[in-house]
Amino acid sequence: MPGSTLAETVDGMDLTELRKAVKEAELVDAHAHNIVAIDSALPFISGFSEANGDALSYAPHSLSFKRNLKDVAELYGCEKTLHGVEEHRRLAGLQSISSTCFRAAGISAILIDDGLRLDKKHEIDWHKNFAPVVGRILRIEHLAEEILNEELPVGSSWTLDFFTEIFVGKLKSVGDKIFGLKSIAAYRSGLEINTNVTKKDAEEGLAEVLHAAKPVRISNKSFIDYVFTRSLEVGLLFDLPMQIHTGFGDKDLDMRLSNPLHLRDVLKDKRFSKCRIVLLHASYPFSKEASYLASIYPQVYLDFGLAVPKLSVHGMISSVKELLELAPIKKVMFSTDGYAFPETFYLGAKKSREVVFSVLRDACADGDLSIPEAIEAAKDIFSQNAIQFYKINSSVKSSGSENSVSPNFVKVNGNDSEDDVSFVRVIWSDASGQQRCRVVPKNRFNDVVTKNGIGLTFASMGMTSFTDGPADETNLTGVGEIRLMPDLSTKWRIPWEKQEEMVLADMHLKPGEAWEYCPREALRRVSKFLKDEFNLVMNAGFENEFFILKGTLRDGKEELVPFDSTPYCSTSSYDAASYLFHEVIPALHSLNITVEQLHAESGKGQFEMVLGHTACMHAADNLIYTREVIRAITRKHGLLATFIPKYALDEIGSGAHVHISLWQNGQNVFMGSGGSSRHGMSKVGEEFLAGVLHHLPAILAFTAPIPNSYDRIQPNTWTGAYKCWGKENREAPLRTACPPGIQHGLVSNFEIKSFDGCANPHLGLAAILAAGIDGLRNHLSLPEPVDTNPSSLDAELQRLPKSLSESLEALKEDNAFTDLIGEKLLVAIKGIRKAEIDYYSNHKDAYKQLIYRY
Repeated sequence: MPGSTLAETVDGMDLTELRKAVKEAELVDAHAHNIVAIDSALPFISGFSEANGDALSYAPHSLSFKRNLKDVAELYGCEKTLHGVEEHRRLAGLQSISSTCFRAAGISAILIDDGLRLDKKHEIDWHKNFAPVVGRILRIEHLAEEILNEELPVGSSWTLDFFTEIFVGKLKSVGDKIFGLKSIAAYRSGLEINTNVTKKDAEEGLAEVLHAAKPVRISNKSFIDYVFTRSLEVGLLFDLPMQIHTGFGDKDLDMRLSNPLHLRDVLKDKRFSKCRIVLLHASYPFSKEASYLASIYPQVYLDFGLAVPKLSVHGMISSVKELLELAPIKKVMFSTDGYAFPETFYLGAKKSREVVFSVLRDACADGDLSIPEAIEAAKDIFSQNAIQFYKINSSVKSSGSENSVSPNFVKVNGNDSEDDVSFVRVIWSDASGQQRCRVVPKNRFNDVVTKNGIGLTFASMGMTSFTDGPADETNLTGVGEIRLMPDLSTKWRIPWEKQEEMVLADMHLKPGEAWEYCPREALRRVSKFLKDEFNLVMNAGFENEFFILKGTLRDGKEELVPFDSTPYCSTSSYDAASYLFHEVIPALHSLNITVEQLHAESGKGQFEMVLGHTACMHAADNLIYTREVIRAITRKHGLLATFIPKYALDEIGSGAHVHISLWQNGQNVFMGSGGSSRHGMSKVGEEFLAGVLHHLPAILAFTAPIPNSYDRIQPNTWTGAYKCWGKENREAPLRTACPPGIQHGLVSNFEIKSFDGCANPHLGLAAILAAGIDGLRNHLSLPEPVDTNPSSLDAELQRLPKSLSESLEALKEDNAFTDLIGEKLLVAIKGIRKAEIDYYSNHKDAYKQLIYRY
């Protein structure tokens, strides 16, 4: 931003500080695209214009082309001609010119829509060479086209339901990893989107799309509206914003249909009133219309990338001014809309600084803003609005800053302003499955803990369920200290305590170096083996069973008794507890945790809550938060919720049954593909399940980790007491499931019943994963399923461990877990389990105190 072009004063006001603030502001580029290789077939001139074909030959005669070419040539110090710039690019190479452009731009973070088809484009991670932090925006139409371009198994055909399952599944599988969604409906069928499109119209639209030749290009309005609506639903689930192309573009666009006023039906739909929407490109030439929408709809935000730098100077300034005529400054955001060539990022940044300075200078001269207000506005427009809107870690610095950070781009979840947050709870679950936390003031969390963590003794991972000290044979003592490092992607405002946040922690020896005893790292490590060796991802979904107890006086002493005494699925039981669940369910939804159903269970005061399936790491994290929510809200009402396997020996037990499936490229590959599949599952599904069955006795040392667990696992109690599997057999410990919507004869997942509420979910899932990997590696096969009550086959079937002693012995004899989970962690787990056995064998009633720990 040349100083000579900027006035130092206006109407007696000193603009020095404003000029400095604009020049030095960090830039968060919230909408951009991939850069292409130097030998891409895409002509360099296309970086200066939206025109293509013959029209592109006229681009050099536009005002913006002449200005932008001169700016690039001055940056490179080369001849100020298109040929001179292209020759410099060729000689310098992509790495060099990219470094030059991004260093001059001062961009600290980039969100990339990688759905733009470009010849020889680089992957998203490549861009981390030039910007400290990089994230992804997912283009929904591109995802839909990718799905429909895939080859289906022989004998299968596309249906709307089948497409929806895959499309929504893929969105959900990346929902916690991306920063937003993007739609180019304006390019295909226009912005008059019908969010109430009928299934019949969508089916006919899909049929029309499929009738055309491949590669698929979606243009049917009904089908596009359907895809858009389903995407908004997922966006709400994960609190993801939707970027929408509005205004001008290339000649594929009917600009009459790209006016954002056409979005009125979407904006008025109450289902999506909380879905945040970004109108891209300043909606030019509909900038005034966009400003109006942002002023009256709380969910509408604006982004002026592409308009800056593709318009003339007057056009850029006019467009940004029009956005600010009505729209709140807090809703206007910078982006470059850079694509293909690093020069487009540089030009977007350079011209945005000049244009925003000009607009704010005039606002000060007009009396709309004071100088301090203009400085704050500049920071908001260039970075702060995007940081809050896209939930980006706000500690990023520009690449030109001496304090720039390493490329660790984290998505910060949470849907409220942080201004009133006083404390942050840093939570971990130890090897005995107990959830613990340290609490730090918010300022210290931001300034110290996010970078350096919290100190914690080695002994913390050796503690048992009966005492807060390390077990003898864990090799963990009070000597040595780790760092609890918050995983900011798991940070949330606490629903029941609005002035606090909570976050899950990883365990590091020092920041950046994972500790081998860390449960989350163990699951992460085993998941990587599954991905690297077999290109598979394991999904999991938990069923939480728990008792709600209330205090009562008996013989002058307070006792805890069941909340009620009604039977399984009792409406009366639900009625009695509904006031609790009207708080619990919204609290879980605010944490992006899906609740599929709940009901009263067979025990007195017992309930079951079923969570949606997701990637296993996310599922384990969700289980920890779900337990926190249920305990906290019941406690708030003077009650106690406990997940202990058998809180009373004469009562029904509580489990944490987990449903497991395997996914590849967003598709469930555990399921078979037709009549030829054995047992209704795929070959990889059978081998994985066979591995779990083979190692199940040892797995119990992870998933049923205390002696009380085995009081629950008994014949004829639907807990799975025998080593077998069955199809929809609830007495089998491993049950294959065909839920509603799955073709008859096929199975989409299997359930493990021998998992309870005392298990560390990360360690339990890591053990299941390790066993499944062993099944895949050794191509294990399943025995025939048991289609009757296994207890009637007692003489033929092997009984699963009847005690923790037996499962611990099975773990000691099973070598499949050592390499995958880690020898040191296994030693600690075995030491803790042995201590549990010794203690509870000598203290028969001590299990009664566990309701306060689990």
